[in-house]
Amino acid sequence: MHIVNVSARGFMIDNAAHVGRGDRVLIRLPLIGRIEAYCVWTRDERAGFQFERLLRLDDFMKMIDDIQPNPKLRRVR
Repeated sequence: MHIVNVSARGFMIDNAAHVGRGDRVLIRLPLIGRIEAYCVWTRDERAGFQFERLLRLDDFMKMIDDIQPNPKLRRVR
């Protein structure tokens, strides 16, 4: 899977021709660890997944800072 967008509640992938609504996946996110998600929508070659549990906002923001390759784009907290 290629994740193209992520939020504290879920994520979107592209090249999702093999995914259907209700499909479940287990992914590993940096700093968050393994988390289960299920497909809530598909359209064309995209699919949206909702996490089984909510991510804590502070953990999510730490993950975003960790995966942001350009330090100038990291938020100052």
